[in-house]
Amino acid sequence: MFSIPFPDRQPKVLAIKLSSKGEKSVRNHHPWIFSDSVQKINKEGESGDIAVIFSHTKNKPMGVGLYDPNSPIRIKMIHFGSGAKLDSSFFQTAIEKAFSIRQPLLKTQTNSYRLLFGENDGFPGFIADVYDTTLVVKLYSAIWFPYLETVLQLLIEVSKAQSVVLRLSRNLQNKSDHALKDGMVIYGHLENEVIPFMEHGVHFSAHVIKGHKTGYFLDHRANRKRVGELAKGKTVLDVFSYAGGFSVHALAGGATEVTSLDISKQALEVAVANGKLNDHSGIHATIAGDAFAEMQQLILQKKKYDIVVIDPPSFAKSAKEIAMAKKKYAELAALGLQLVSKKGWLILASCSSRVLATDFFEINESVLTASGRNYELEDTTYHDLDHPIGFPEGAYLKCGYYRLH
Repeated sequence: MFSIPFPDRQPKVLAIKLSSKGEKSVRNHHPWIFSDSVQKINKEGESGDIAVIFSHTKNKPMGVGLYDPNSPIRIKMIHFGSGAKLDSSFFQTAIEKAFSIRQPLLKTQTNSYRLLFGENDGFPGFIADVYDTTLVVKLYSAIWFPYLETVLQLLIEVSKAQSVVLRLSRNLQNKSDHALKDGMVIYGHLENEVIPFMEHGVHFSAHVIKGHKTGYFLDHRANRKRVGELAKGKTVLDVFSYAGGFSVHALAGGATEVTSLDISKQALEVAVANGKLNDHSGIHATIAGDAFAEMQQLILQKKKYDIVVIDPPSFAKSAKEIAMAKKKYAELAALGLQLVSKKGWLILASCSSRVLATDFFEINESVLTASGRNYELEDTTYHDLDHPIGFPEGAYLKCGYYRLH
């Protein structure tokens, strides 16, 4: 069925007892158990070994996870409660549950979706995205190697995928104890690494072999649709546009002119190509450069737009970066504000999970209020339905819609 041999790893069963802090985490159904919470283990563990958590008081199973000796998150939980057998039936139940959540989306002229969202769907370190009939799986941990063939077979079955591309995190790419390579087509055949797909009737393409993540960012789908609905007859600035998600929806929605701004010339070329996949009469301009500097230039040129969308990459990859991230969000809000025309829209987004939604919206409102310009917060949005939230750290996306006067 598959064109490659999978790593031959037979998982052992480990009996583990945790500290009181670790046990509390399991009782709260949190998927991460850190190394300092592991108090007792009956044998040395390897990646993907089955970690059965026993309670101190009753000495009964509390849950089951996958052991990861190479991570400070030593155990990634995949089942809570009494013991579970990690066989095909177990994974099938979890995958079918995940697929059922996505069903409403597939009735909206959309054939691209996230089928597995890591921990939030009970598959920590495992992402599965579908682009039409191509399934792209990205692995962030070797814990899945013993179960990979079984899980992939089930994903193909439920998604009806005709081809599968395997993407690996940089950490896994650098390991020499397996034959897997990033970008491998491990099932079926790809005529082209650029896969066309559709979201809410708008056409796009995903670069599934070498593109970021799995080839595209699906999480903003609902927000892109909304910008498209707002854009008829309007001018739009899409900052940190990447492959033009907001830009393309705006053009398809009838925008008269859209400007995509991104530091990557290659991404802008993809954005222009995506725009051409759809019928539109608007002008699609591009600006290649640092977003902060280019927005300053646009302000100096006294440029104004009916809609300004600012969707930066994550600014806080670690706790020590949170303060700087908040400053950057404030700066972007201030810059964007100066580029919005009278009665226009400023749409501000964040994908930094370490910056809480309440903090992000407070930053935006503080900047807008201090400017003296009247505005209304029309809405706040979060993840689309194929990015369900199963634990606090799983929530990262937030977006505010500000109507300016």
